[in-house]
Amino acid sequence: MSSKTIVYSELRASKAYYILLSICFAIAGLGAISFFHLEHEGHYVTGMNNQIVWGLPHVFAIFLIVAASGALNIASIGTVFSKTIYQPLGRLSALLAISLLIGGLAILVLDLGHADRLIIAMTYYNFKSIFAWNIILYNGFLALCILYIWTMQDRKLKAFYPYAGFFAFSWRLILTLGTGSIFGFLVSRAYYNSAVLAPLFIALSFALGLAVFIILLFFTYRLDKRELGDVVLNRLRYLLAIFVAAAMFLELARHLTALYIAQRQGVEQFILLDGGIYTLLFWVGQVLVGGLIPLSLIFCRALKNNHWSLLLASILVIIGGFVQLYVLIVGGQVYPLELFPNAEVQSSFFDGEIHAYAPSIWEWMLGLGGVGLALALFLCGMVALRFLPKSLADSELVAH
Repeated sequence: MSSKTIVYSELRASKAYYILLSICFAIAGLGAISFFHLEHEGHYVTGMNNQIVWGLPHVFAIFLIVAASGALNIASIGTVFSKTIYQPLGRLSALLAISLLIGGLAILVLDLGHADRLIIAMTYYNFKSIFAWNIILYNGFLALCILYIWTMQDRKLKAFYPYAGFFAFSWRLILTLGTGSIFGFLVSRAYYNSAVLAPLFIALSFALGLAVFIILLFFTYRLDKRELGDVVLNRLRYLLAIFVAAAMFLELARHLTALYIAQRQGVEQFILLDGGIYTLLFWVGQVLVGGLIPLSLIFCRALKNNHWSLLLASILVIIGGFVQLYVLIVGGQVYPLELFPNAEVQSSFFDGEIHAYAPSIWEWMLGLGGVGLALALFLCGMVALRFLPKSLADSELVAH
């Protein structure tokens, strides 16, 4: 099946479309209100403090950025690995990747406290900092996605389509490695410092990006009353299972490695056994809801062609992935820094104590605002340009 045999069209701007778009802009507006409030009052109104410097907005931001990288994987499979059944979904995949990345970066920029200081970060680079490298990676990813879409839509540039796809695929792997390395390189945090975090973030991006793509593909085709057959959804179903299983395996390897290291056993006991809400989130939210239940839904033979079971599995994967990032980012900071190994430290600055963190409503508003912005951009893009195949019915896919 070649993309030349597929007819694309814009999304029909119906009444339901405008309602959804209005809801997305309203949620994005909540994020803007939160930003102006934080800018005026200061970050003391959030649940963050001197111990917990990365809070809920950072969880939302990292989630969207990681999902953006994974969303482009659908297009990459069709281009780089010549899996022709995925090629009709390439345009939509690249659009979603751009939208999610912009939403995630918007949260990061607005949570800086002084958003104007981003200009300094973009003009004066400290190449010893992984954060500086990520600024380059994010901008390059956006540029490559735009070029990728251009080669898919302009017949004059069809010759560059495979090269654009290859460079976009390579760049998104480097981007996700960089995001995972932000945490993997932080040796001061016992729960962060791990080389496994880099490949774990790649597997997590595959799972989260695909889950978001499945949900939006499903509802977009129902919104515009287009045919969406079992063939393509079953391919996406089992692809999702592979990515979820890979993420769970790498998470298991990370914990087994940490348990083998004596100095890491304290933080492992905290997360796995004695961490209260973080232990509950790990076992129930991350392992059960985000891993075991979705895999059961996917491999249940009675639900093979059931679209709603796949939709439910995708929603659970998103919930589990979000919880996993929350446990990693926030839980890793809640556990105290080990300033002096094999020594007991006591002071008036909470040294050696488990820290407390409860996200405020302003953090929820800012994080959800980024999600609303991403969805609004996605909806606007589908109306503006021809991203959607007119039909993904089984008969047409089999015929090609």
